[in-house]
Amino acid sequence: MTATNSGAAIDVRGLTKAFGGRTVVDHLDLQVSRGEVCGFLGPNGSGKTTTIRMLCGLLEVDGGEGTCLGYDIRREARSIKLRVGYMTQHFGLYQDLSIEENLDFIARVYRIEERPARVDAALKRLGLADRRRQLAGTLSGGWKQRLALAACLLHEPELLLLDEPTAGVDPRARRDFWREIHALAAEGITVLVSTHYMDEAERCHRLVYISFGKVLTAGTAAEVVKRAGLHTWSVVGGALAPVLDAVEQGGWMAVPFGTSLHVSSGERDDFPRWLADEHSALASQVRIEPIPTGLEDVFIALTRDVRDPVR
Repeated sequence: MTATNSGAAIDVRGLTKAFGGRTVVDHLDLQVSRGEVCGFLGPNGSGKTTTIRMLCGLLEVDGGEGTCLGYDIRREARSIKLRVGYMTQHFGLYQDLSIEENLDFIARVYRIEERPARVDAALKRLGLADRRRQLAGTLSGGWKQRLALAACLLHEPELLLLDEPTAGVDPRARRDFWREIHALAAEGITVLVSTHYMDEAERCHRLVYISFGKVLTAGTAAEVVKRAGLHTWSVVGGALAPVLDAVEQGGWMAVPFGTSLHVSSGERDDFPRWLADEHSALASQVRIEPIPTGLEDVFIALTRDVRDPVR
């Protein structure tokens, strides 16, 4: 079967996977347009990695149907693998080979023609040319990240699946990495990237948030925040610990943010009055201001009442 001309790079419905009787991905629907940078978010254990591995053909699908790059995810996994670049959570290249040797090995695996030229181009694109003879095991996290991305790009994939690619990487390396991701998207490459960083989520064209294998919300960052319908306040002062206890007992959502608290609710819009009426002594020690709701406020609210179905 040949690939379809669908405008979606990923179009799956009812995607399901279980391990030992535990459903990890639960009838998940996911659509990602070609050339889009889609942020794939969710708490640890939510099914992100399992979903990514099913999409690229590394895990067999238990249930559901759909296509990746126009190829059937059940019957045409090999065709998908040849057109996808998958960057795992942990560095998976050979520590005792040099940067150049690692890339040359990957190029041989894909039987890439004009191998030396393609390896050299990848080295230059990711700023690795001056380090080409350095052993991969001696690289810092940021340079290992560059090498892993270079390896993903050698066979000129149409889709990049990046599983928490910037975990443990310093802010400057993360910034440089995201600049490259958007440059690749501008060239027409589709990117599905899982991340826990909210500043990275805001750099994505669209977001999909899952928990326990189910999609909780999807859309642009602005759409996700608007759909949540939260009222949010910042609380600043010297009595934050007792305020946190009081508001949580009162049914509000409260999360420490540095030297302040963010208090949110989707149903109630009277937090300052409530605190003054119920805890006047605490209210007199803090300053409360309404603030725009952020993505982190939304995602904390989304998972607040979600429970593991196995427990």
